[in-house]
Amino acid sequence: MPQLPAPDYPADVRARLETDAKEVIARYPDSRSALLPLLHLTQSEDGYVTRTGVRFCAEMLGLTTAEVTAVSTFYSMYRRKPSGDYQVGVCTNTLCAVMGGDAIFDELKQHLGVGNNETTEDGKVTLEHIECNAACDFAPVVMVNWEFFDNQTVESAKQLVDDLMAGEQVSPTRGAPLCTYKETARILAGFPDERPGAVDATGGAGPASLIGLKLAKGEAANPTGPVDGEGK
Repeated sequence: MPQLPAPDYPADVRARLETDAKEVIARYPDSRSALLPLLHLTQSEDGYVTRTGVRFCAEMLGLTTAEVTAVSTFYSMYRRKPSGDYQVGVCTNTLCAVMGGDAIFDELKQHLGVGNNETTEDGKVTLEHIECNAACDFAPVVMVNWEFFDNQTVESAKQLVDDLMAGEQVSPTRGAPLCTYKETARILAGFPDERPGAVDATGGAGPASLIGLKLAKGEAANPTGPVDGEGK
């Protein structure tokens, strides 16, 4: 339970968030259904679910802070403490683990000097192990703010976090360009990604995922050979 009473947002921040929250709430026939996106909205402001964020959601939806806290602590996407600009998640589920995920996670802990769900001193990177992200065809997978970085190695993962900490431009294997955790949280709250070209960026399945479909359609005769578009 959050310590009560929680402080409110400054007046200007509160007014801005109320405008956004009312837009979200209007999408639902029952206002309570807006709780999940409103929690993302508060994370876009604070970087995690704060006591103030819990109070804000409760007041906007006519809930108790206990009800909001119960939901925010159930889902792992809602952070309970300050997090980095980039959430680096290493899949350690079975296939990714045996393909190198465990080694990547262990090496990144040493490389960054942090443990699971801990943040580097500069506030740039939070490291965590994550469960299956339905990308087994591209194992081992690392995700940054829920964007895919496929077919990783220990060295490529170390270079990835080094680039993030250095402020270098980093591009996911597929999907929209990378943005900060707070920016990602606002998108998850249901607001448009206004970055040029971001919406048009594809995030669909790659050739490794599509080979079964191509076989079923008779478009790929050799399942162990090149997939259409990758050679004859």
